[in-house]
Amino acid sequence: MSEEIVARQPQTPIYETEEPVTYRADGPVAWVMMNRPPFHNVQNSQMTYALDAAFARAMADDVIKVIVLGGEGKHFSAGHDIGSPGRDHLVPFDRAFLFGDHSTRPGAELLYTREQEVYLGMCRRWREMAKPTIAMVQGACIAGGLMLAWVCDLIVASDDAFFQDPVVRMGIPGVEYFAHGFELPPRIAKGFLMLGERMPAARAYQFGMINEMVPRDQLQSKVSAMAHEIASRPRLGNWLTKQALNHVEDLRGKRTAMDAVFHMHHFAHAQNDLVTGHSLGGLDGAAMAKANKRQAGEG
Repeated sequence: MSEEIVARQPQTPIYETEEPVTYRADGPVAWVMMNRPPFHNVQNSQMTYALDAAFARAMADDVIKVIVLGGEGKHFSAGHDIGSPGRDHLVPFDRAFLFGDHSTRPGAELLYTREQEVYLGMCRRWREMAKPTIAMVQGACIAGGLMLAWVCDLIVASDDAFFQDPVVRMGIPGVEYFAHGFELPPRIAKGFLMLGERMPAARAYQFGMINEMVPRDQLQSKVSAMAHEIASRPRLGNWLTKQALNHVEDLRGKRTAMDAVFHMHHFAHAQNDLVTGHSLGGLDGAAMAKANKRQAGEG
């Protein structure tokens, strides 16, 4: 069986912005904002690597004590980019990890290589940053958006926010950074995935998935107050506290469970390719959005 590297196909994504992530320092707090509001902050590679660069910038600045992650516009993030003109999943970028160039890999190896880097790898990298992080969530936090919120140490949501992972509709058992069974009780997580319904912020708060829920017009001020309060604590104390609780999660099996489900995720991609000729089962961003709105009674 040949394992030849395949020729890279020319790609022409149309980026609507050269600044998919903005960065602002407010004293000891760095505000890292996803900046693709016309597409509800869906995450392409351009944005993912820009997020990584912004987090690296915050980590390198000794003045910064806390990092806030948010999204411009109506929604925090509608997930991975599976349909905008800026979709760039076949474009090679300078890699942050020691994986090969996914764009020259044949068959199922392509997505497996890419998602080790930009999804599972990046999220774990960000979870382990040595500074406290707060996700500021408004509107939709869907699929890949969940991953970005879940890697943060605290989550503050507006009262109109909702959380959702509808990818079982594609035959895929949840997004790549599979923290569902740690963020939610197992039976609730099963329903969350199998039904794919929106979970309102109030319900997420009941399960401890978010720390605070406030009216949208108070969201930024609440997050700012929390961030500055945390920034007043000793830097090492914050880092050790973060490490301690992350360690507890890993002792409970979070990392090993995530490894196992990542492989199930890619088995599902491969099955879709074999059965439908499309790794997402023939669905794209428009089809998923239409199905989600219909399920939510929005027409």
